[in-house]
Amino acid sequence: MIPGLDGLRAIAFLLVLGVHTDYFLFGWTGVLLFFVLSGFLITDILLRMKETLAPQAFFYKFYGRRFLRIFPLYYFYLFLMLGVTAVLISFEYRQNYMLLYQQQLPYGLLYIYNFFHAGAQFVESRFLTHFWSLSVEEQFYIVWPLIIFLTPRDKLKPVFLAAILAGPLFRALTGLVYNSAAFPFLFPNTAVGVYVLPFSHIDAFAMGAYMTRFEIPKARLQLLAMAFLLPALGLGTEYFLHGQVEFVSSLGYQYPLGNGLRHIWGYTLIDYTFLLVIYCVVREKMWVKWLEWPVLSYLGKISYGMYVYHFAFTWFASRVVYDLWAIPFGAGKPLVLVLTFALTVLAASLTYRWLEMPLLNLKDRYFSLKVKA
Repeated sequence: MIPGLDGLRAIAFLLVLGVHTDYFLFGWTGVLLFFVLSGFLITDILLRMKETLAPQAFFYKFYGRRFLRIFPLYYFYLFLMLGVTAVLISFEYRQNYMLLYQQQLPYGLLYIYNFFHAGAQFVESRFLTHFWSLSVEEQFYIVWPLIIFLTPRDKLKPVFLAAILAGPLFRALTGLVYNSAAFPFLFPNTAVGVYVLPFSHIDAFAMGAYMTRFEIPKARLQLLAMAFLLPALGLGTEYFLHGQVEFVSSLGYQYPLGNGLRHIWGYTLIDYTFLLVIYCVVREKMWVKWLEWPVLSYLGKISYGMYVYHFAFTWFASRVVYDLWAIPFGAGKPLVLVLTFALTVLAASLTYRWLEMPLLNLKDRYFSLKVKA
């Protein structure tokens, strides 16, 4: 494992938790950090597999290892929540909300929740809506290995750069389709529709892929510049469009990115900033000492489980704090955060120990990447 990456995973999750508990409106970008990280790690794995494995083994072993990593916890959660919602329905508690999960469950089971999210029938469910990003990841795993397999080594750079340029192009075209209002089955908010569709994030994955084999010149200096440029452009655009900055914690990139064509350039700017962060950690060894702090490193190891569980726990924690304990929003918000975090870490730790680890240990047994002598 590359030093510092578990810490980055933990930070990505904490960003998402921050927005879902109404503390940090820029936190939704933690999903983009996950996407860039995935592009880096998965592409590096694929390129090394391509160099050492036969074509049949390349696909068989990649998908076998991904299956053991992703599917067990994912489907465990889906069926666990099916049971939870069924029990709560039997007690006549929030029946419509429980039924909403059950109605949307097939989209989760098929890893197409993001396409449902982009449609006019979408209604948020805190038990399931965050799975749009896991659907995007899985769709990336379907397409990207084939691209890597078919791309000669000397054509990797132009392919990666073309994919980076394709991201804003796809978002621009998707935005035009949504804005045309010619398709009533699409979600009425263009920015949301653009955000959840898979090819809208091809530049995030491709940026991560790029750094597996190519250098970024003066990465530290660029990161320093982006630390000022990113919020300056975001907050400046917000002020220019509205005459004020309503939420400073969004840094001018409040979800979903819309006005000022931010759905085209905003994602690429954020993705590139995260690329520089990852590059500086991996290649320049910046912040590794802090990112390897045992607590942060552990949270990174269980970050997949925490992401899977956390949104449901924000809902249950809110019901306890605001409904059961009748605490006002201002005073109750810290309690929701603490309760959500505690429950999320507990649940993720238990399933990491008793479900994920035993299955992850099977990867090298059944899908070993070692070449037999």
